[in-house]
Amino acid sequence: MTLSPKLVLRQSTQLVMTPQLQQAIKLLQMSNQELSTFVESEIEENPLLEREDPEGGRDHENEVPATEEHTGDGHADDEHMSSETLGEFDDTPPDTAELSAADHLPDTAEAPLDTDYANDLTNDDRNTQNDTAGGDERAPEQFANWGSGGGEGEGPSLEDRLTGEESLRDHLNFQINVELADVAERLIATALTDGLDDAGYLTVSVSDVAERLGIDTAKVEAVLACCQTFDPSGVYARDLAECLKLQLMDRDRFDPAMEKLVQNLNLLAKREVAQLKRLCKVDDEDLTDMVGEIRALNPKPGLAFEANVTQTVIPDILLRAGADGVWQVELNADTLPRVLVNQTYYAEVRSATRAKADRDYLADRMASANWLVRALHQRATTILKVATEIVRTQEGFLEKGVQHLKPLTLREVADAIGMHESTVSRVTTSKFMTTPRGLFELKYFFTTAIASNAGGDSHSAESVRHRIRELTEHETSRTVLSDDKIVTILSDEGINIARRTVAKYRDALRIPSSSQRRREKAISL
Repeated sequence: MTLSPKLVLRQSTQLVMTPQLQQAIKLLQMSNQELSTFVESEIEENPLLEREDPEGGRDHENEVPATEEHTGDGHADDEHMSSETLGEFDDTPPDTAELSAADHLPDTAEAPLDTDYANDLTNDDRNTQNDTAGGDERAPEQFANWGSGGGEGEGPSLEDRLTGEESLRDHLNFQINVELADVAERLIATALTDGLDDAGYLTVSVSDVAERLGIDTAKVEAVLACCQTFDPSGVYARDLAECLKLQLMDRDRFDPAMEKLVQNLNLLAKREVAQLKRLCKVDDEDLTDMVGEIRALNPKPGLAFEANVTQTVIPDILLRAGADGVWQVELNADTLPRVLVNQTYYAEVRSATRAKADRDYLADRMASANWLVRALHQRATTILKVATEIVRTQEGFLEKGVQHLKPLTLREVADAIGMHESTVSRVTTSKFMTTPRGLFELKYFFTTAIASNAGGDSHSAESVRHRIRELTEHETSRTVLSDDKIVTILSDEGINIARRTVAKYRDALRIPSSSQRRREKAISL
């Protein structure tokens, strides 16, 4: 066999990821806020793009046909790749805001941006149980559901109402100026206020403040004692016990029995009733009243003045029941960017351009503008297709409740709409749908399946968790259910589930063990 160089002609097919195609895929998983930010940046950089005036109507003459040819080999390659991947469009691509009903869905054969390019799909069965219960490290877990109401001091002034909500530090600084006449004491109080966290707790030690200001620790302690009488009651506390103590003292309810209860919050969290009665020297009725007073307190008094406003979730899909009983799935037009290509401006500039570099730049901007309109159009139609299939599958949940939520995977939706499951995964990321039963993220509807022991349809994990919560909520002190008993009840209802799975779901729902629930209900804690 002789080794020698030679020319071999081979034919092969490969997919080239252009920068525009990569960005189009990223558009699928953007939230509506991220998409709005991206579109604004594109409008700023591209003189041929403009945002449609909602009151001015739609100007069809200023749009660029989707089949517009562009100069330059590089741009032609990008356009060719986009056409293969994005699918065929009409000569005049509609604005994304027009895609508001399911009858605008593309053909099943049209599967743009529908390949697991990054191989980033991890799991079909996604656990959508969100653990949103926050907690303060000073507070036992059982106190996480306490209210966050403020104190009973005077409300903000007229100036504060005009300029926004009053902050905690502004509220305290006003009291410092009123209550403390000495300049040195005001300086110490201001230093202590700077050491507060959002909940109103003191995060700096008295010794550190004294060392930083070059004064005695006793002086700082005296100013701190004065500040701890400020409104809202409980601010400047160094831990949860001190915060509750300050609020009880303000209500003139800090007697020896209550003092013992506050000193043993760990026993209260564990529901050690017998030990608490022995330490506080009270009976069941008195202990129940004392616990009720503790629950009425605010473990985070500073949050009543929190200036940070929670960002409101704006739904991407609107769902409503039609007159004929058919669910109507629509895209929220308020979240769809209204982007147009200024064809008139493009024609004027192109006719006046002579330099090759300028013409190349203009062609590049036109290709970019045309790509953005196509990508937004395809993103909208893909979201609508996925949402429509989810609604079709979960119709029982929408009509009857969470106990009728069906198990669903990404692969099942992908097979039904003729797309890749990674596309469905991207589409359901940070997308929300408003329904007659509330606002849900699309991923909420994807749950694992739990087999039926009767040979019927499998059950959704979310519906099983809901059933476990129902069973525990209707318990009494004499009918507290153990995990084994819950397994038996679910088995009688046709749900084949293991005891360890029940325990896992119960922990995820923050439901205490049966022994702890029995102690709670015995004294109505």
